[in-house]
Amino acid sequence: MGSGGPRTTLWKSVAMEAFLEEKYSAGEMEKKWQAYWEREALFTVREDGNHPKFYCLEMFPYPSGRIHMGHVRNYVIGDVITRYKRMRGYNVLHPMGWDSFGLPAENAAIKHGVHPAKWTFENIDYMKGQLNKIGLSYDWSREVTTCKPEYYRWNQWFFLRMLERGLAYKKSSSVNWCPSCGTVLANEQVIDEKCWRCDSVVVQKELEQWFFKITEYAEELLRDADTLGGWPEKVVTMQRNWIGRSEGVEVDFRVSGTEKTVRIFTTRQDTLYGATFMSIAKKHPLVAGLVRDENKLKEITALSDDPEKKEGVFTGHYAENPLTGDMIPIWVANFVLMEYGTGAIMAVPAHDQRDFEFAQKYGLPVKVVIEGQGSRGKGQESENPASEISRAFEEDGVLVDSAQFSGLSSGDAKAKIADHLQQKGLGKRVVNYKLRDWGISRQRYWGTPIPVIYCSSCGIVPVPDDELPVILPQDVVFTGKGASPLLEVKDFINTKCPGCGKEARRETDTMDTFVDSSWYFIAYCLGGNAEVDFSSELSTLDSKLSYWMPVDQYIGGIEHAVLHLLYSRFFTKVMRDIGLIKVDEPFTSLLTQGMVIKDGAKMSKSKGNVVDPDFLINKYGADTVRVFCMFAAPPERDLEWSDQGVEGAYRFLNRVWGLVYKYSDKLQVASNRVKDEEASDPRVLNSTPNPSLVTRHSSLLRKTHQTIRKVTGSIERDYHFNTAIAALMELINEISAFNPSDDEDFMVLSFSMRQLIILLSPFAPHIAEELWQQTAEKESLLRQSWPAWNEEIAREEEVELVIQINGKVRGRIMVAAGLDDEALKEQAFSDPKVQDHIKDKTLKKVVVVKGKLVNIVI
Repeated sequence: MGSGGPRTTLWKSVAMEAFLEEKYSAGEMEKKWQAYWEREALFTVREDGNHPKFYCLEMFPYPSGRIHMGHVRNYVIGDVITRYKRMRGYNVLHPMGWDSFGLPAENAAIKHGVHPAKWTFENIDYMKGQLNKIGLSYDWSREVTTCKPEYYRWNQWFFLRMLERGLAYKKSSSVNWCPSCGTVLANEQVIDEKCWRCDSVVVQKELEQWFFKITEYAEELLRDADTLGGWPEKVVTMQRNWIGRSEGVEVDFRVSGTEKTVRIFTTRQDTLYGATFMSIAKKHPLVAGLVRDENKLKEITALSDDPEKKEGVFTGHYAENPLTGDMIPIWVANFVLMEYGTGAIMAVPAHDQRDFEFAQKYGLPVKVVIEGQGSRGKGQESENPASEISRAFEEDGVLVDSAQFSGLSSGDAKAKIADHLQQKGLGKRVVNYKLRDWGISRQRYWGTPIPVIYCSSCGIVPVPDDELPVILPQDVVFTGKGASPLLEVKDFINTKCPGCGKEARRETDTMDTFVDSSWYFIAYCLGGNAEVDFSSELSTLDSKLSYWMPVDQYIGGIEHAVLHLLYSRFFTKVMRDIGLIKVDEPFTSLLTQGMVIKDGAKMSKSKGNVVDPDFLINKYGADTVRVFCMFAAPPERDLEWSDQGVEGAYRFLNRVWGLVYKYSDKLQVASNRVKDEEASDPRVLNSTPNPSLVTRHSSLLRKTHQTIRKVTGSIERDYHFNTAIAALMELINEISAFNPSDDEDFMVLSFSMRQLIILLSPFAPHIAEELWQQTAEKESLLRQSWPAWNEEIAREEEVELVIQINGKVRGRIMVAAGLDDEALKEQAFSDPKVQDHIKDKTLKKVVVVKGKLVNIVI
């Protein structure tokens, strides 16, 4: 639990100021409690086997300079969960850090002439102050900053371990290149053919690149997606689709007049008889062997990188369809990529729309071999397909013109044709994945140096572990032109080979910054930047990692579904196989919060609709901002910004303050009596005063217990904090209507106010701590247990029963709570309005929704 210290003395230093001002003023009061929490280290945790653990984590931010309302909402969601879990007796880890490598810092260096490190650390200092002003309960002793050598040293250490296991390798590859950022992008960082960061159109470029072999874990990543029951199904589906497992066949087409073959992969072997040409990538090895004409080679080179344009060049060669014996032309097509499948496809224009459009453009034949159920069952072939077919038929159906397989359904034909290909030695069954290996090389400065050395004698040589970290040089000139500025730092590049001692050169590419965020949640468990040491005894690591991992609740945007979240799963499995951790998955539950919307669009500087959190906190206080963010919408939905909503949250807190102020003199005396009563009646878990008071004050007590039940359920079941706050508002209304006149009345009032303050504390912790002092408490609310409700007291005495006739509401009556179905029917039929509607009518049936509705069908 939170570390101790001289609690009473510290509390007295705060409680001495317990006199309550009449007017609610958040500013100084919130600073006081933030200082108190920090001074007593209430959020600092250590492993504790006597308490269940709960690891709550929000995705850490890039230190861009200022937090925005999207940050605020994300972090407050996590903070509410964290504070609630602490009060439920959990040992809670709630850390924070900085995803601090990345291109924006380098661009700032170019634009403003300031070093990326200076820009980054100044931003961290400012943003950390902003986070503290919100009252977030972070264990800052575990802070992680990924651009510090003591952190990125372990990026390099992981790289070397992967290199040893064949999971890191270098190859020449056609890569996604962003001309604006001047760097390579992983496939996952290209969205609609544009850079995920700057929206520039991405082009293809041939470069030597380092890769992580994530495909080695494709099957396990896909299989274990079934275990992610605490994740949104949409995210799990996105990952499954990105991994893209497909079962099909590989088939070799012999190139006419040569010994060469073209290997294709297809999941639609039922359409093999309809292949009328072949398409290969312009970087396919066959291109150089088949095309000798310089003009054709220039045409191929000039093919557009935009696959939507569907451009091609005929090679002049043909390949034999192994099932039909037909000679079909081999084309180079711009929509076929060497990185996907085999870099070649059999083109079936009758049953693939892209192939159909290409065939139309270049006058290629179209042969129908699949027809829908109920079709005439006869194929058709045309040299001018536009006159016969308007578009491709891409669905499953019945085979036609397919030799002995004609008449079979697509499903049956796939199995039988695959068997036939294998028996004849023409092909084989294979499983393919859409997932590509993760290209991690970046031609930038502000990232983790890749720890390899190039030696003319030894080749690629890993940097020895005892020479880590390879530190980024500080004396670098940023021009914004050309390649990485590291190429100009001779003292960094020139080195000695660790193997032979000869002159050698360092790798100048740096790692993709998603490497940094793929294991940072592990670093928190070990104590943050200064404490991470994977070279220490495994037993020492295990005592911490086995206690804290996996993360119980992870919170962040859905935009990371196939980037950070997939990479983190991959890294976790690699770390498990290295022997560092025992878990298979990093995050048990995932909450993807919605965006903050204003004037119909996501908040952004370019749209001019940004709301400054600092302005709101200075005007209303952090608690108002927190309550508004949690009340305006459920966490998973977009939050529509409303100035009136902020004002409403502020008025709500003022009402709470005003009620405590109104009765402040009486509350402290009455609270002492309430605690005495609670202590004498453990049957209700310290959650109600003496049961003898229940009858006389049933309305307020009932509402209080109902509110405890509602708030607890709203947090536990689905984090619907909006309904929890709505319940607190209803309780305030009930308390406001209560007019105490004697000591027993004030005991009930004090009990209800105490529960209100505790229930409010996860959402508005500062005002709750301040008001808690007025209830004669001697310790912080953070050390208070979450209240329990008494189901008997919470039960309604009467409920409203809606009466419908043929689905239309015809009456509403109050009935005793808990009546069975027959009694509810009797009450409904005795209502005069109902009797008027049903007289002389035939009764068909009666539907009862217990305790809520009776629908009479006539």
